[in-house]
Amino acid sequence: MSGAPAPAVGPLLRQWRERRRLSQLELSNRAEVSTRHLSFVETGRSRPTPEMIERLAGHLDVPLRERNRLLLAGGYAPAHPQHGLDEPALAEVRASLRQVLAAHEPHPALLLDRWWELVDANTAVAPLLEGVDPRLLEPPVNVLRLSLHPDGLAPRIVNLAQWRGHLLHQLHQRIERTADPDLVALAEELAGYPGGVAPAGPHDVVLPLRLRAPDGEAAYVTITAHVGTAADVTLEELTVEAFYRLA
Repeated sequence: MSGAPAPAVGPLLRQWRERRRLSQLELSNRAEVSTRHLSFVETGRSRPTPEMIERLAGHLDVPLRERNRLLLAGGYAPAHPQHGLDEPALAEVRASLRQVLAAHEPHPALLLDRWWELVDANTAVAPLLEGVDPRLLEPPVNVLRLSLHPDGLAPRIVNLAQWRGHLLHQLHQRIERTADPDLVALAEELAGYPGGVAPAGPHDVVLPLRLRAPDGEAAYVTITAHVGTAADVTLEELTVEAFYRLA
């Protein structure tokens, strides 16, 4: 059975331009190409070189995974490597990330992939998960699902509507950046969970995660870090989510 033909690179580039809310004139000025040539590329009248695809993708802030797809759609080999975290090529970086997680103890810290699936964590995370349905802890563990599911952390989150609004906003931002259909499906799933949505308070300078704990209430602020110079698809998609307990 033959499926639908793969989309051509020109229409894909146009979709990315429209997703970034840029006109052809704006993109052509940024990429220093003529509007006429850009129009020919988008309509398929002109076949872009790999260099042109990369140039346009760079100005459109297209993630590395999707840049490879653009190159494939243009008839070229992917330019950006993608290794598994357990492969030798990423061994040193993986060791460095584990050092970051361990050094953050006694505060919890997580290593997450593009889909908010748990890649690694330090030992301080375990106490946060007490009472969670074991099914939600079966790999792959999705941290957004774990946080907002009625059998997950949600019943212990004091400011659930605020935290839920924060997480859903982050998810929709990533969907805007990546157009990832798996993230769209995750957003649809999470939208069906109870809890409501509320903004941060008018006098809040930061939105904490407030959890019911045996000793009362624990409030955490988070800091998110990325591998800033990643040239590998896998590394570009990793984030470290570090939690600091407020006094």
